[in-house]
Amino acid sequence: MALLLFSLGASGASNINTIIALVNESVITFKSIENQLIDTHSLDEKLEIIDSQIEFILQIEKANQLEVNPSQNDILEVLTQVANNNNITLEQLKSYPEFPSLRLEIINRLTILELQQIITKDIKFNLTDDEVNINCINTNNKNNVKQIRIAQIIISQVENPDKTDNNQEIAARNFLLKLSDHIVKGASFEAFARLHSQHPSYTNGGLSEWMFVNTPNIEMLDSLQNDEVSKIYEIDGGWAIATKIDERYVNPDLEKCKKKIIYLKAQKFYADWLGDLRDSAYIKIYSDKL
Repeated sequence: MALLLFSLGASGASNINTIIALVNESVITFKSIENQLIDTHSLDEKLEIIDSQIEFILQIEKANQLEVNPSQNDILEVLTQVANNNNITLEQLKSYPEFPSLRLEIINRLTILELQQIITKDIKFNLTDDEVNINCINTNNKNNVKQIRIAQIIISQVENPDKTDNNQEIAARNFLLKLSDHIVKGASFEAFARLHSQHPSYTNGGLSEWMFVNTPNIEMLDSLQNDEVSKIYEIDGGWAIATKIDERYVNPDLEKCKKKIIYLKAQKFYADWLGDLRDSAYIKIYSDKL
C-alpha cells in the first residue's frame, strides 16, 4: 500500500501513468483508458468511461472467484470469425503484433458473457398475460408451427491412440452404437446422457430446448416413436443419438416476442446484480486527475 500511495502522490509523474481510480485491489490508470478518453469533451463523459471500466473489473474479479473460464473452442471460434471477417487466415491474424491484446479482449468478453449466463440461468421469469398482450401486439395472426424437445447424447472425442478425424468419427460412432444397444435393452437414456454426453446439456440428462422442425436432422428426430433411439447423426462439434421427449405447436412470432421479454428481464436482473456487486466493493475515483 505504501508503494501505491507513493505512486498516487509522486510529483512530476507522467499523466499517462496516473492512477485515476481504485477498485478493490485493482487500479485504473489513465494509460489503460486513454484511447477511450480521446473523444470526450466533458467530465461526465470521462466518468461514464471510468464507470464502465469499474464494472468490467468487478465482473472479471467475480468470474475469477467463480472460476469462470471460456473454453478454448469458444475462443478459437471467435478468433476464426475475426480472421474471416477481415479476409485473412487465422495464422495471419496470429502474426499481427496486436494479436495478444485482441485474444485477451476476446477472452474477457467471453468470460463476462459466461458469467451473465451463470448469474441468470436459474432465474425463472414468468410472463403475465398483460406483459404479453402489451408487448406482443400483432403476433396472433400467424399459423402455429411444430416444435419438439429431444434428449441427446453428444460425443465430440473418444480416447483413441489415432487422433485423425476419420478414426475419431469411427470411434465416436462405435461408442454411440454400444450406448444405443444398451438403451434399447432397457438402460436409462437420461443416466447415460449424464454419464457420457460431452455437451453442457448432460447436466439435465441431455434435454434440449424447444426446437422448430425445420432441418433434415430435426425432421428425422420428429419421426421417432416413444422410447425409440435415433440413428447416429453428425452435429456441430461431434456425433449424437437422441430420443424424442415432447412436441407442441406454437406461434413463432409470439414465441420470439416472449423470448425478447425474458431476455430484457434477464438483462435487468443482471444489471441489478452488478449494482449490488458495485455497492459492496471499495471504489475510489480521483476525478481531479481527469
